[in-house]
Amino acid sequence: MAQIQFSTEEKAAIVRRIQLYFDQELRQEIGRFDAEFLLDFFTGEIGGYFYNRGLYDAQAAVSSRLDDLNEAIVQLEMPTEFPR
Repeated sequence: MAQIQFSTEEKAAIVRRIQLYFDQELRQEIGRFDAEFLLDFFTGEIGGYFYNRGLYDAQAAVSSRLDDLNEAIVQLEMPTEFPR
C-alpha cells in the first residue's frame, strides 16, 4: 500500500489546526516545523488505522446500497412457474 500523502495545501491546513489545538487546548505554542513533524509521525504511525476505518465504512455503505438494489430487482420479478 502507498504511504498516505497530503497536498501542500492540505498539509498546511492540518499544520495550522495542530498549532491552533496546541494553543487553545494546551496553552502551548508549537512551531510550524514541530507541527509538521507531529503530523508526519501520526500519518506514518496511526494514519493506516483511520484510512482502514474509512475503507470499512465505504465498504459497508456500498454493501448496503447493493442490498437495496438487489431487493429492488427482486421486486421487479414477474411470477413464473420456475423457481428462483
